[in-house]
Amino acid sequence: MNNNLSPLRIESISELHNLLHLTKPRHPLLSVVDTCQMKVDESNRKLSFVMGFYVISYKKSTNGKMGYGQGYYDFDEGGMMFTAPNQIIATEQNAEYSGFSIFVHPDFFRNYPLGKNMRKYGFFSYATNEALHLSEAEQIVILNLFKSIDQELNIPIDETSQDVLISYIEVLLNYSQRFYKRQFMTRKAVNHDLLVRMEELLDEYFDNGFSLEKGLPTVEYLADQVNLSPRYLSDMLRSLTGESAQYHIHEKLLEKAKIYLSTTQLTVAEIAYQLGFEQPQSFNKLFKRKMNLSPLDFRSNFN
Repeated sequence: MNNNLSPLRIESISELHNLLHLTKPRHPLLSVVDTCQMKVDESNRKLSFVMGFYVISYKKSTNGKMGYGQGYYDFDEGGMMFTAPNQIIATEQNAEYSGFSIFVHPDFFRNYPLGKNMRKYGFFSYATNEALHLSEAEQIVILNLFKSIDQELNIPIDETSQDVLISYIEVLLNYSQRFYKRQFMTRKAVNHDLLVRMEELLDEYFDNGFSLEKGLPTVEYLADQVNLSPRYLSDMLRSLTGESAQYHIHEKLLEKAKIYLSTTQLTVAEIAYQLGFEQPQSFNKLFKRKMNLSPLDFRSNFN
């Protein structure tokens, strides 16, 4: 998705409500909005936005597509999208949706455990094409939580209001985490193909000498090759194999290292550089940590 204009930055939820011609938010740091009520002026139709708060949306497309990062995503069948502060969002001209969005500023839960735990919800780093697709039963759970948060916002604020609202938000995020894991499992065959492709990419990376040219392979490199976000790739692999993408990279490094150590006369330093390490000490450290013996001790078993 290309846009010649700089993204419009929106720092507050009140500012967003004003831009979308919504009534004043009932809380300055938290809002639940019926997507059908949002209106974007023609002058802003092609603009992209950078928001200073979290957005949690359930949307079903009736016309148009939602833009995110470098591409567009069609929500024809309905799905959830999660964006963190400072991510770029855009709407295509004439885009229309039914559904709900929650806007929550980081300050709302800054002094709560949730403020420190937000990083565990990796789906805030997923790309739009990795949206969460809900079953009918899951839709009911999610929409009921949206409704509960909205109803709580209609109650006059008291000393427990924030505690209750944060509890609802945390439950919503935990259910989303659960449903994403279900999505990983129901797409297991497709994900297994991705695992095979990733293994092929790593073999090609070392066999074609990319490690000498570019250094160690990265999660970002692999994710780009299979058109996934780095966080989604790691979470998908962890669901499938119990291990992260970085773990799989290290395993391939060790596999190649053991071949070099057992079948060539290359020095340990030469092997390290061959694999993409800038310093032989880093290679030694990784090998010893994974194998419980040094590269030279491993090689001695073959002499």
